[in-house]
Amino acid sequence: MSQEARSVVIGAKAVNHIGIAVRSVEDHRKFYEQTLGATFEGTEEVPDQKVRVGFFIIGAPGHGVRLELLEPTSDESPIAKFLEKRGEGLHHIAYTVSDIQRRLDALKDSGLRLIDETPRDGAHHNRIAFLHPKSSKGVLTELCEPKA
Repeated sequence: MSQEARSVVIGAKAVNHIGIAVRSVEDHRKFYEQTLGATFEGTEEVPDQKVRVGFFIIGAPGHGVRLELLEPTSDESPIAKFLEKRGEGLHHIAYTVSDIQRRLDALKDSGLRLIDETPRDGAHHNRIAFLHPKSSKGVLTELCEPKA
């Protein structure tokens, strides 16, 4: 972010999920269920992102934290490239927001670097967009807006 960039409040309502890059959701399932006590919710394929997502919840119903294990379905997937470069581990943190396009426009106008200037379809019926980690203190940040 440039020194001239204005401060913009994202207006995060909650942590939507924590994204973790893995080579195989199935290979990690036992650890998350048996060791951490997470509840497995299932998987979903997101073809335009070339990823299979495994969903887990940790914590009390309605108050838990969702973990999304991201498994590439193609060597062209951003997750495959991440795994090749950095190996398995924390990939991103996602926050629930409302009016995602308005937020992206304000962030761009403030000088923040975006990966997505327009929301796209993501897992769990969310509209999503990513902020570049260089504009979010080194953490890949995802904004999620549940579809109405």
